[in-house]
Amino acid sequence: MAFKRFDPEDFVVSSDSITSTLWSTGNPNINNFYTSSTQAAGSSGNYYLSIYQVDSALTTAETQFDIAYANSVGSGSELYNSIVPGNSYTKTIYGQYRSLILEDENSSFIFGKGNNVITGSDFWVLSMERARYKQSLFPGSLNLTLSGSGGIINLTDDSLDNPVSVFLGSTRVYQLISGSNGTAGSLANSGYVANSGSYGLVFPDLGTIILNPFALSQSINVSPSRSNNSDGNNNARLYNAISSGASFGLNSEETITSDYVFVRARNSEFNYSENPSFISGSTGEVIYDNFINSPQVYLTTVGMYNDSNDLLAVAKMSRPLLKDFTKEALVRVKLDF
Repeated sequence: MAFKRFDPEDFVVSSDSITSTLWSTGNPNINNFYTSSTQAAGSSGNYYLSIYQVDSALTTAETQFDIAYANSVGSGSELYNSIVPGNSYTKTIYGQYRSLILEDENSSFIFGKGNNVITGSDFWVLSMERARYKQSLFPGSLNLTLSGSGGIINLTDDSLDNPVSVFLGSTRVYQLISGSNGTAGSLANSGYVANSGSYGLVFPDLGTIILNPFALSQSINVSPSRSNNSDGNNNARLYNAISSGASFGLNSEETITSDYVFVRARNSEFNYSENPSFISGSTGEVIYDNFINSPQVYLTTVGMYNDSNDLLAVAKMSRPLLKDFTKEALVRVKLDF
């Protein structure tokens, strides 16, 4: 067995972005949305509503995303305890996302930028099921259609209009705007709503979309109930808008880091084999005289060892590679991690 130490230039690191469909249907768009009456009536139903790609009673039903409503003062849902005002499910959800995204319990969510912004005291949340996406949501692939009594609107992120990454806290964020495939196109106000900011915020690394109720109310007349100590059925209100829109397109992406190792066999190297069919086991001499000055061997395997001579990885070639003094070989080994 012959060994050769790698040189620094034999290693190259490369990163590739891999995209794929997010939904378990395997399609880039999901057009039918189902809920579970059991989940909605259970304890989790007070916090969120799970959305499935098929009837929840079927064995193939899988959660695609969850809908939740958050309110900074606790409106829109019943109280945990009737004698403790403002302490409700919606307030808990607001605090959860404020801590997760803003990383400051005294901050508020702001929709829009520039001269057209609004501070949101409440919002809807679309939280993608973690098993649906790989590393993050793929910016520019978001196409969500909502339908209300005031009309229909198509929403996307503004990743193409504003390609430079913006962070809210330590989290990458895009504005949710009217448009398609990551751009508002020629729409007025860059896809924003006058005096209501953007339609929300998109956090691709968290798999989360936050929707601005004020913008939705002004555009398509979809609004949450903000009554005190009363279940406003707000999760179902947004579900109805999504179900009526009948189109939700979204992909996921993943960065695959590859380590390329270039194994070089120069013309004077690896021309002799220690295989018993090549060398005599008793004397260590080449069995066939014509192989002494003109040997021929076939390279089939590359083994990579550490300094302790421990075998770390093995690369098998697709076919044996003929090697002699007149030939040089270059084998590229790819390690994905």
